[in-house]
Amino acid sequence: MGRFTEYSVVGRKLPSEADPSPKLYRMRIFAPNDVVAKSRFWYYLRQLKKVKKASGEIVGLNVISEKRPLKVKNFAIWLRYDSRSGTHNVSSTPTIRPPPLSDYLPLQMVKEFRALSRAEAVEAMYQNMAAQHRARFRNVQILRVAEIAKKDDVRRPYIKQLLDPKLKFPLPHRRTKSKAWYAANRPATWA
Repeated sequence: MGRFTEYSVVGRKLPSEADPSPKLYRMRIFAPNDVVAKSRFWYYLRQLKKVKKASGEIVGLNVISEKRPLKVKNFAIWLRYDSRSGTHNVSSTPTIRPPPLSDYLPLQMVKEFRALSRAEAVEAMYQNMAAQHRARFRNVQILRVAEIAKKDDVRRPYIKQLLDPKLKFPLPHRRTKSKAWYAANRPATWA
């Protein structure tokens, strides 16, 4: 069981006389539970569309499950984060939707992970950001998570080395189990 779950949160501004049917906003958010997912939803919506929790409502909250949880997949994660010196991966033209997977830009921060689900890949990304960049959960903003379908789209060498179809993990030091308490010969553990 992973630490993070993927949620689809749908919310809007409260209806008023001026706007009886306000726009709905939907976000896919990775969080440990639904309370944190709602909190992160309001955090992002307040920044993007100037709608806060006091003047809004959550219409729906759904858990998104993985379609094929037993297949190992490669994921690319676009992100930005705040460090002690400033915000990294700040675009001059703010966009809500990042470019397609094939259009990697050199100024974008993209990390690649190999995992069974999107939530596991995001968990690995948070662990990596904490280890390499000292970035906490609250300081990392995920812009996009996409599955890399083609092997040619994989850029990072630590993921490319795992794509070999003849990849083997040998176990050179195997110990054989014997039923006897004492054996006349010492067992050979190097196969």
